[in-house]
Amino acid sequence: MGRRATPEVNAGSMADIAFLLLIFFLVTTTIEKDKGIARQLPPPIEEELDVVIKQKNLFIVNVNKSDQLLVEDELMELKDLRQAAIDFLDNGGAPAGSPEYCNYCKGKRSAESSDNPQKAVIAVQNDRLTSYEMYISVQNELVAAYNTLRNRESQRLFGWDYTEMKKGIDEGQITGEREDLIQEQLKEVQELIPLKLSEAEPRKSGK
Repeated sequence: MGRRATPEVNAGSMADIAFLLLIFFLVTTTIEKDKGIARQLPPPIEEELDVVIKQKNLFIVNVNKSDQLLVEDELMELKDLRQAAIDFLDNGGAPAGSPEYCNYCKGKRSAESSDNPQKAVIAVQNDRLTSYEMYISVQNELVAAYNTLRNRESQRLFGWDYTEMKKGIDEGQITGEREDLIQEQLKEVQELIPLKLSEAEPRKSGK
C-alpha cells in the first residue's frame, strides 16, 4: 500500500498573505500625531557676537519642575502669559524723538519696560523635569503673543491677518506673483515685530 504524500506549504502564497496583512495594518491603523512646534530657525551665525541687552528689554520666563510659571520673578497663571508678553513687546518705552522710538506701539510706554519690539527679547528657561505639555503650552502662548501683534500690524498696513496669509502660502493656496507680493509684505511685518525668543539650556532640578 503506497504512502500518502505530505502536502507542501506554498511559501509564496504565505508571503503574499503576510504582505497583504501588513498593507491592511498600515491603512487601517490610526497613529496618534505627536504635538510639536513648527518654527523656522534662523541661519547659523558664522562668528560670535557680543550682544548687550538692557535689562528692561528682557522678559524672563521660568518654568520649574512643578510646572509653575515665574514671569519677571512673579508667579503667573498660564492663561495670563500671552497678554503679559504682548504688553512687554508693545510697550514702546523709548522716548519720542529718539532713534528707538516706536510710532506704531500701543503700549503704556513705560520707561521701565521694552523700548520697542526690535529690542525686546523674551528669554525662556525650563527645568529638566518640566513636563513636555507645559513646555509646549508656554511656547504656544509666547508665539501667539507675537502673532497677535503681527496680525494687528498686517491689518493696519495691508488689511489682512498675518497668520492667515502665512498659512495660505505654507499650504500652497497662494502662488505665483501674488505669493511673491505677500512674501514681501510678510517680511515687512516681521521686521516690525521680530520673533526674538531665546531659550536657555534646561537647568537641573532644584536649581
